[in-house]
Amino acid sequence: EVQLVESGGGSVQTRGSMRLSCEVSGFIDSTKAMAWFRQAPGKEREGVAQISIPGGMRYYADSVKDRFTISRDNVKNTLYLQMNSLTPEDTAMYFCAAGSWFYARIPRVTDFGIWGQGTQVTVSS
Repeated sequence: EVQLVESGGGSVQTRGSMRLSCEVSGFIDSTKAMAWFRQAPGKEREGVAQISIPGGMRYYADSVKDRFTISRDNVKNTLYLQMNSLTPEDTAMYFCAAGSWFYARIPRVTDFGIWGQGTQVTVSS
């Protein structure tokens, strides 16, 4: 069984940086994509970035392009999200997810069946 555990959230000021981690246990060969999503209070969960496995193709939401970078360490079985130039609009609960198919577009909630518990990111002005 694949399990995902996020860490690295916290509070930061505007224009600051933060790196989120998602430790993967029980990885199986049928996992073809991993992604980061976020959900702000009162809003729907939205896809932020995804990466194909093992190819490493990346897709980003327009709102984070050129600021966020998704990456994966195959040895450590860990997914990362490097976030730079943060703004209060980035404040949300961030979730990592794993799926059996890779779609060449911005990730959608329905593409992924395995989720972590989330880690809170708060950006203050």
